[in-house]
Amino acid sequence: MSLFAIADLHLAMGSGCENKHMGIFKGWEKYTERLTENWNGAVGKDDTVVIAGDVSWADSLEGAFTDFEFINNTLHGRKIILKGNHDYWWTTLSKMNVFLASNEFYNISFLHNNAFLVDGAVVCGTRGYIKSPNETDDSHAEKLRKREALRLEESVKRAKECGGEYSEICAFLHYPPIYGGFENYEVIGILQGHGVKRCYYGHLHGQAARRYAVSGERYGIELSLVSADFVGFTPVKIENTRKNI
Repeated sequence: MSLFAIADLHLAMGSGCENKHMGIFKGWEKYTERLTENWNGAVGKDDTVVIAGDVSWADSLEGAFTDFEFINNTLHGRKIILKGNHDYWWTTLSKMNVFLASNEFYNISFLHNNAFLVDGAVVCGTRGYIKSPNETDDSHAEKLRKREALRLEESVKRAKECGGEYSEICAFLHYPPIYGGFENYEVIGILQGHGVKRCYYGHLHGQAARRYAVSGERYGIELSLVSADFVGFTPVKIENTRKNI
């Protein structure tokens, strides 16, 4: 079993998504076909892939059915999904779990105020938040940062409970914790405080946005951008997560 990460699938196979298909953008041509080929070429049926948000353009779980059917049945491995800023279908965890069970989507789980033990690693995370350069509402940004910090703290605590003593805790966010001159100090402080050394994130697309992306070590944390177009629509394998005890 191996652990992989990718973000921003932006699937639009369901009804109501006809005008949201990413294939109109440069670099996204035939992206579902490329994603399928690359994903299944890298990921085995016993592996796990964390999808760090922006999974489907659908406005509801019912509208996202075709996208989830594709994820569950076509793409190899177990999938763990966290929320992105464009996942408008996202609702309560109980409702989403009922949706999965009623449709027999047994290869999908949701990361929300919880954690998952994967062979050699513990998966935790949340959507996160970082203020965009053109955002002027500081009170709104502060509210979102604090809310997501609480969710990350809860997820990290759950990670420690389910195996963090023996396996490395890896964090997954949708928003980058650092972007250009903006930093989410709440998120960074939680990761540092709990000794989390690796964090994977998405959200950023195109050269204009990605030029401010941070990949590499900051504050003792290795940051990695894994948005689908950035990684060539191929999930990134996360290596060497088992601690030497």
